[in-house]
Amino acid sequence: QVQLVESGGGLVQPGGSLRLSCAASGSIFSIYAIGWYRQAPGKQREVVAGITISGGKRNYADSVKGRFTISRDNAKNTVYLQMNSLKPEDTAVYYCNTEILGSSYWGQGTQVTVSS
Repeated sequence: QVQLVESGGGLVQPGGSLRLSCAASGSIFSIYAIGWYRQAPGKQREVVAGITISGGKRNYADSVKGRFTISRDNAKNTVYLQMNSLKPEDTAVYYCNTEILGSSYWGQGTQVTVSS
């Protein structure tokens, strides 16, 4: 069992920045990678970025490349998503996720609203 808890969301103006955190607990030794996803109202959940825990290999959705950075702090069992140059279309609930032996684990989500 793994528990994921997101934090750091909020209201920010266009062009602003936020840093989201995803804290993992439980059987964290089983985690290979953690991904950030988002879901806007009326839209499907989409992947934003992912990182492997051991090697730190990263990947990003085209829509966030150059603006978002995913990182990890293994000592704190936490994965971060630094979001810069935010746009109104980044407004969504952001979730972190990991999959272990065919089971998918999700956090409760954190709301990000980009609006003037």
